[in-house]
Amino acid sequence: MRQATGRRTATLDLALPSVSLSRLRRGNWSALALAAFLIALLALVPIASVGSYLFAGGTAATWQHLAATVLPDYVANTLWLCLGVGAGVIVIGVGTAWLVTLHDFPGRRFFEWALVLPLAVPAYVMAYTYTDLLQFVGPVQSWLREAFGWQKGDYWFPDVRSTGGATAMFACVFYPYVYLLARAAFIEGASGMLEAGRTLGLSARGSFLRITLPLARPAVVAGTALALMETLADFGTVAYFGVPTFTTGIYRAWFSLGNHAAAAQLSVALLGFVMAVLLLERASRGRARYHDTTGRRRPAPGRRLPDLAAAAAMLACALPLFLGFLLPAGVLLNMALTEGDAQFGARFLRLAGNSFTLAAASALLGMGLAALLAYSARLSRAAWPHWLNRIVSLGYAVPGTVIAVGVLIPVTRLDNWLAGLIAGWTGSNPGLLLTGGISVLIYAYLVRFLSMALQTVESGLAKVTPAMDDAARSLGHGQLAALRRVHLPLLRGSLLTAGLLVFVDVMKELPATLVMRPFNFDTLATQAYVLAMDERLAEASTAALAIVCVGVLPLIAVSRQIARGAVRAAAG
Repeated sequence: MRQATGRRTATLDLALPSVSLSRLRRGNWSALALAAFLIALLALVPIASVGSYLFAGGTAATWQHLAATVLPDYVANTLWLCLGVGAGVIVIGVGTAWLVTLHDFPGRRFFEWALVLPLAVPAYVMAYTYTDLLQFVGPVQSWLREAFGWQKGDYWFPDVRSTGGATAMFACVFYPYVYLLARAAFIEGASGMLEAGRTLGLSARGSFLRITLPLARPAVVAGTALALMETLADFGTVAYFGVPTFTTGIYRAWFSLGNHAAAAQLSVALLGFVMAVLLLERASRGRARYHDTTGRRRPAPGRRLPDLAAAAAMLACALPLFLGFLLPAGVLLNMALTEGDAQFGARFLRLAGNSFTLAAASALLGMGLAALLAYSARLSRAAWPHWLNRIVSLGYAVPGTVIAVGVLIPVTRLDNWLAGLIAGWTGSNPGLLLTGGISVLIYAYLVRFLSMALQTVESGLAKVTPAMDDAARSLGHGQLAALRRVHLPLLRGSLLTAGLLVFVDVMKELPATLVMRPFNFDTLATQAYVLAMDERLAEASTAALAIVCVGVLPLIAVSRQIARGAVRAAAG
């Protein structure tokens, strides 16, 4: 019976490829391929429209004007921010990941998931809270003057609204990118190689520097690149602190000066910085490769720390958590409870409804488009569908202000063309039909965040064995039927995670929303920014605290899921 079953299986396997190829040539696959191509084209349009200004007329004169006025400051500040944030996130992220993964001390299990919580606090919200805390009339300096009898000019206090202050904000918010990837790398690290290092006489410090860290180097570099891309994309923090960067320059050129060409060319320059970060991440690895050749991939046991070292480890893990999450969340909660938001009530509910509508629509569309793109690439034996997905993934590396400019340029031209066409038919000008609408704003969100959903769905789809596809085809299901009845139920967890990630990021997104939102249409993010720029920090606290609360639970769930998955992978 077993042999007969084996022969039957072999016959079925030999017959299936011809069935598969015949179906790939038919309509279902053609429709999926065409849809994937159109999605990738739409994702590429904003980047192409911005890049087209490199070849537009009058480019040289605009570049000369920018170089003589604002470009040196933009370049210098951006470089200082990248250097400072890169060093900060590496030190904090790698240090905390090393402590909680390879050591045992009180509170270790708590810090494992709690250290990712600063990602729930947008950098611009962090900037508002620390400004209220550290400014001249804030509680810290007021306490110092009262305690020591100082007057203005009797003491020096660092100015938080500076390039250094912005660097500190970014490092406190973005270090979890490095922490998450480094912790996963340390968990999956080869305990066999660590044991081999100890037999060769290496100390714990030597094993970390010569074995553990080189194995985790790709993860650390990737996390640092993510943090730097978020730094380059930020608008709210640098605008509030008065630090001139490319994002503030793009916003100023588009809205204050009405110079769309200058805004587009500054966007090109910012894209150049993003590409430089990506190329440096790739070049830093070079041809170096680090592999585990022991075949023993179980989690390394945590080394029990003595009392003094355990206290130091607890302090080292508690400090970034306190500065990056507990303190700003506590300041926001205190302002919301004591001073309150005068606009809390019907207006707050309307703002929350606007934010929820945009985030929910983007999340649902992101889930559907990600499933379509991932499934179309799975069905193809060619390379080009996979390249289409990589094109779509470029959007996450593009700052929100650049995407906003890249979307507005072609959409405005399309609007003008439609208005002229309709006016020719009806004799009346209908005005702008698309620009300033919610649909265009959601389009910008999808260009920016579809990459996150796509990568999540791709990782989930990779766990579905090809035998499931073969079984569906043997039962007479076409590709779309197999997607609906087989893959989507199996991908439910990955799809929900993808939608949750897009939802949280859209809730926090400020620059694209600020540039492209319809008139009299505000969200929690834009409300917090506008009130903070007017120095009405107490009124901004409610909206800012709501944004933080939305991001907390998903971060905890994702962090714990990553920890369980990494432990299972290492133990298996």
